[in-house]
Amino acid sequence: MPGNKKIILSLITGLVLSGIALYVTFKNIPLPELVGYLKTVNYWWVIPAVAIALMSFLIRVVRWQLLLSPFKKTSFWSAHHPLMIGFMLNCLLPGRIGELARPAIFGKKESVAFSKVLATVGAERVFDVVVLLLSFVIVLTAVEISPTLDLRFGNYHLNKTTLEMLGMTTLQLCLGLIACIAMVSIRRSRRFIKRMILGLSGLLFFAGNDFKERIREKLCVKLVQIIDNVATGLDLLKSPKMVGLCLGLSFVVWAVAGVSYYVMALGCPGIDLSFLEIYATMVILCFFISLPSAPGFWGLWEAGGVFGLLIFGVSAKEAAGFTLTNHVFQMVPVIIIGLISSIVTGVNVVQVARTNIEEKGARIEMNQAVYTDEVPHEYLEDCKLHGKSMD
Repeated sequence: MPGNKKIILSLITGLVLSGIALYVTFKNIPLPELVGYLKTVNYWWVIPAVAIALMSFLIRVVRWQLLLSPFKKTSFWSAHHPLMIGFMLNCLLPGRIGELARPAIFGKKESVAFSKVLATVGAERVFDVVVLLLSFVIVLTAVEISPTLDLRFGNYHLNKTTLEMLGMTTLQLCLGLIACIAMVSIRRSRRFIKRMILGLSGLLFFAGNDFKERIREKLCVKLVQIIDNVATGLDLLKSPKMVGLCLGLSFVVWAVAGVSYYVMALGCPGIDLSFLEIYATMVILCFFISLPSAPGFWGLWEAGGVFGLLIFGVSAKEAAGFTLTNHVFQMVPVIIIGLISSIVTGVNVVQVARTNIEEKGARIEMNQAVYTDEVPHEYLEDCKLHGKSMD
């Protein structure tokens, strides 16, 4: 399927899911009551909440500098501008285009291969996922959940037992993810995994050679490339000290973001929750917006926030009011700073967005300059072993 069709399909899927989420979230909340609640919010709390939220992005910049350091020492502002432009595009466009725009912009400005920078963005996401999963487990054990909790969703019930089971499953998933990261990071085990992947098509003894070759081309080789890119991004694992630093910074990023949510809640009537309860709500919200959604995560953000707050006994009207207010004031500053960064760096965000939509894949073209993924030497050796030629 051509790249444009994939983006259109992603947009349609996101709009449908967001539409459903918005309907389910607000169907039982009268609009006049919601508007009335929004008028009672003390918006002076927005100022410190936004300032704290922006601090989390500054910490993200420092973490990204560390991830870039194995192959490119860069200044704070050289990393800051592409990062903020990327987050801005994620707020405005579907398909998380900003995740591709950031390495494309940085690669062009700093003359670094797109694939290497993209791998660091992937490594960031790995650290974020690990921290969020661990946070979810820790918060579930630390926060008191009412034994009478019973939220109904059609024929399904969410209660204390369900949440505890979900926490245990999350812990197992997190440990499995850490184990996979370790296996990918160790050269010998990574080579073994790639050899197994490249040999998978040979197990299709009932298929013809043409079909096996297509499976190898479309699936096996791409999986090996993903593994190599992740390994490149996690190159810091060769230094336990640096890995620990990045992991620590990841905890700080999300802790600061949680403080921003908590401060915003101080200005919202009816949101009388502890920091851990607000933090748990933020983690749940993050799980929701990881799904395909409309630009800006509208719908799924509200569904996740309201769902999380309902667990802690907040009424639907107050939960919806807080979540809407928080959503707007978390997004708008990011968009404004992203636009300022694009002006400062002279980046044409329209061209960046168009290029990344048209070339969402391993090869990114921006401002008529083509970025081609570099294929690791180790990967070439494995391909030769299995009779795979590279263009």
